[in-house]
Amino acid sequence: MSATSNISSPALPVPRTAERAESIVIDRLTVKYGSFTAVDSLSLNVRAGELFGFLGPNGAGKSTTIRVLIGTQKPTSGRVEVAGFSLPKDFARVKPLFGYVPDAENHVEEFTGRENLVLFAKLYGVPLSDVDKALGRLELSEAADLPVRTYSRGMRKKLLIAREILHRPSILYLDEPTANLDRHSTDVVRKLLRELAANGTTVFLTTHDMEEVEQICDRVAILCRGKLVECDTPVNFMTRHAERNVLVQFERDGVMQRESLDLDDDESRERLATIIRTEACVRLHSQEFQFEDVFLKLTGQAYS
Repeated sequence: MSATSNISSPALPVPRTAERAESIVIDRLTVKYGSFTAVDSLSLNVRAGELFGFLGPNGAGKSTTIRVLIGTQKPTSGRVEVAGFSLPKDFARVKPLFGYVPDAENHVEEFTGRENLVLFAKLYGVPLSDVDKALGRLELSEAADLPVRTYSRGMRKKLLIAREILHRPSILYLDEPTANLDRHSTDVVRKLLRELAANGTTVFLTTHDMEEVEQICDRVAILCRGKLVECDTPVNFMTRHAERNVLVQFERDGVMQRESLDLDDDESRERLATIIRTEACVRLHSQEFQFEDVFLKLTGQAYS
C-alpha cells in the first residue's frame, strides 16, 4: 500500500461544537522551503471551544502549520483565518487573542516562577492577582518563589502553560503539552485543557500521544508528509480503523500457548470457538487499539 494512494482530501466531520463559530479556517495551505513542501494543500476548520488534536510523526508538517498560525511563518499559498482575521495580513489584531506553549522553554532562569509570570502579566496588562491563580491551577504554588533554574523539566513545562493562560486567550496553541510530565502532572494539564475548552477557549495541540488524543480531544487531524490523511473524532477514528482482534491463551499438554485471532475472519472465529470448546482456556481478551498499525494502514508509513 503506497502512501500516495491513501492520502486524499477527506470530508471533514462536524464536531460536537458545530453550533459555534469557526475559530480557525485553513484553506489549501501550502508551505514550501525551496523545493521541499512542508505543508501540502492543507484544509481544516476548527470551531470555537473545540479541543483539537494535530497528530503525526516528526516532519509531518504540524510545527510548520503552527508557525503559520502564530505568525512566524508566511504561507507559500492558501488562505488562513483566525477569529475572522486573515493571516498574515491582520496578524497585529490576531496576536492578542492567542497563547502559544512551545515545546522548547524560554524562561528567565534566575527569576522565580512567580517573577517570570509577573513579568508577563505586566506585558499583558492583566492583574497581578492572576499570577497566583495561574500558579495554583498548574500546582506550582509551593515552588513559586524558587528560581526556575531549580525546576524539573515537568515544572518548566507547566510554568509555560501558566504563563500563556494569564491573559485568558480565546485560542491556545500547544506543542506537545504533556511531554516530559509525570502521570499526575499530565492529568493536571489535561484537566486544565478540558476546562478551558468547556469555557469557550479553542485549544489546538500537537502531539505524538494517541492516549492524549483519546482522552481529551473532540477531533483529531492526522498528517503525513504535509498532507491531511484523515480528520474525525477519536471514537469514530478507532471504530472505523481498529482491527477486531482477540488474544486467547490456553494450555495444551502442560504447555501454555497463545493465538491472536481476527473476529472479522470466518476461519478465525471458528478457531476461537474450537479453542473455547476443546482447550483449557486460561485468558481471553480484546487486543488494545494500536495507532501505529492504523497509521501504517492509512499512509503506508511507519509511525515514528
